[in-house]
Amino acid sequence: MSAQQTIFVDGEWREAVSGATREIIDPADAMPFAVVSEGGDEDVDAAVDAARRAFDGGAGVWPRTSTGERAALLRRVAGLLRRDREALGALESRDAGKTVEEGRVDVDCVADAFAYFADLVTNEGGGRVVDAGSPDVHSVVVHEPVGVCALITPWNYPLLQASWKIAPALAAGNTFVVKPSEITPLSTVALIDLLTEAGLPPGVANLVTGAGDPVGARMAEHPDVDLVSFTGGLASGTKVMAAAAPGVKKVALELGGKNPNVVFADSCATDEGFDTAVDQALNAAFIHSGQVCSAGSRLIVEESLRERFVAELARRAAKIRLGRGTGDGVECGPLVSAGQLAKTEEYVASALAEGAVLRSGGKRPEPTELRPAAGYFYEPTVLDQCHREMRVVREEVFGPVLTVETFRTEDEAVALANDTEYGLAGGVWTADPGRARRVAGRLRHGTVWINDFHPYLPQAEWGGFGKSGIGRELGPAGLAEYREAKHIYQNLAPEPVRWFAG
Repeated sequence: MSAQQTIFVDGEWREAVSGATREIIDPADAMPFAVVSEGGDEDVDAAVDAARRAFDGGAGVWPRTSTGERAALLRRVAGLLRRDREALGALESRDAGKTVEEGRVDVDCVADAFAYFADLVTNEGGGRVVDAGSPDVHSVVVHEPVGVCALITPWNYPLLQASWKIAPALAAGNTFVVKPSEITPLSTVALIDLLTEAGLPPGVANLVTGAGDPVGARMAEHPDVDLVSFTGGLASGTKVMAAAAPGVKKVALELGGKNPNVVFADSCATDEGFDTAVDQALNAAFIHSGQVCSAGSRLIVEESLRERFVAELARRAAKIRLGRGTGDGVECGPLVSAGQLAKTEEYVASALAEGAVLRSGGKRPEPTELRPAAGYFYEPTVLDQCHREMRVVREEVFGPVLTVETFRTEDEAVALANDTEYGLAGGVWTADPGRARRVAGRLRHGTVWINDFHPYLPQAEWGGFGKSGIGRELGPAGLAEYREAKHIYQNLAPEPVRWFAG
């Protein structure tokens, strides 16, 4: 299997300076299917130097192109993404283990993100005039690009997370170096090709494939990097922040979550309401095998509803069809790696040892033609009678594991939902509009869905409370620094999405 040149510097693909390579593993059968370049410090230095020159150069460099030109390029990229939807969706499926349909949806969202930021930058004004108190003084606040951006993306949504960083960075006039996860780099490599095809000048976009240490670490500490954006786990995020601190760089961190899905009994007063809430609880927990930072992995259900709700949830979870993401009828793929599978198994074992009751799953499935024995498959798992002291309730599993807790009062539901060191997302299910807004307002989570779970809007901020967040100062943005931003999404006509059959 020949190695692919996956380091992109100043408009050219190249191998690593060291000549090192890495095999990319298909999680469905644990077999290598691609070989990529394994970068190091020298590759990062070359990429950052190219980005620096593309930002600081003379007339015609990217920061000094018009917003209209930048927006037009982003729209061309969106069109190319839609053109290559099938190929990119299949690549994302094989690389990350998700189903092809999930991969296609990801590509749609990526195209929407590029189109959205094109519109946003097109409609920006020329600045905000500030009253200086004198007719002889003209004072205006304008927005300028930050500079060279180091963009570090996770393995679970490689293309989508890359787009959330690359599209706004380009729209604002920045140059960048991107490091995809060493586990799932291939769709980001493909995206760089599309940027080039769309006409992005050399040096504006640069990519270094390789491990977090040394590649991500060098990007975060590099003296010529102006901003570091990282999405991933808490432990790695704190290292990124520490590496960036000596240079006092701008840092954006989107870290983990342990997200509550609170279900009040009144949401299930009708058969339709019950079916919808169960269906959405399945989607919240088991989309992409639970490998989602916003996964609703903590079901917090009203005590009077618990047995009926959990019984149906477990019945349907046991029917979810596992297999290779490209297989017909497959609803859920494998975990991304052997390490992630072992971690999931360990969490379930610890929960059972601490008193949790297994209602479904809890093991590797029997192998079939669609799910080879060597693949990293794990059955969707429902753990009942859980409590806050259990590790599986406190810590992010990032696997297909749903824990069940119960409450009797609204105050108790809020207390349980907020009893976490994370604060990324959460859901509230109720037929009472007053309760819906009241509970959503009290939850300490950056995004709260009411009678829904998982939708996002590119127009709304995505962030969290707790162990995440970097801000600004002075003016309206400075005032916002002393407030927490929360996106409340209320679905007034909830219905099943039927991602999983059952």
